[in-house]
Amino acid sequence: MSNFGVSKSLSLILLTAALGYAQPQKPIPSAPGAGQASAGSQRDSLEQQIVAQERAGLDALKTGDLTTFAASTADDAIFVDAHGPASKTEVVVHTAEFRLHEYTMDDVRFVPVSAESGLIVYTLTESGTSHGKEFSAKVYVSALWLKRRGRWVCAFSQETAAK
Repeated sequence: MSNFGVSKSLSLILLTAALGYAQPQKPIPSAPGAGQASAGSQRDSLEQQIVAQERAGLDALKTGDLTTFAASTADDAIFVDAHGPASKTEVVVHTAEFRLHEYTMDDVRFVPVSAESGLIVYTLTESGTSHGKEFSAKVYVSALWLKRRGRWVCAFSQETAAK
């Protein structure tokens, strides 16, 4: 799998895991007045938590901490890239020889799915090495994160090459 494929596979795993657990949970309050302020605060907090989880996964790929990366990926996650869908196991195997050197997340957008899950979409500019070869890429990423048994995991991720 190419460097680009590895990155996409990783994203797919994260997004897939999140979808598996994105079942309706406690709704975010949407009552008028004070409830709306509370709902906005909850939405902002949820977005911040999910973006922080996504960054932690990318940071783990910078440091080569595959244990942390794998732990943040749901066991039933699916990652999708130009090579097609990949399971968590496939992505973890391919990321063993993958290392990010630098990355930036731009134009982050957020869609809450439930009180404990949400989808982020962003532009990822990255550089690193994959299977001994240098790479740089710009991709659009979507990742679905959810809280499962008290911890955040990515259930689905997809990367699409940016032009």
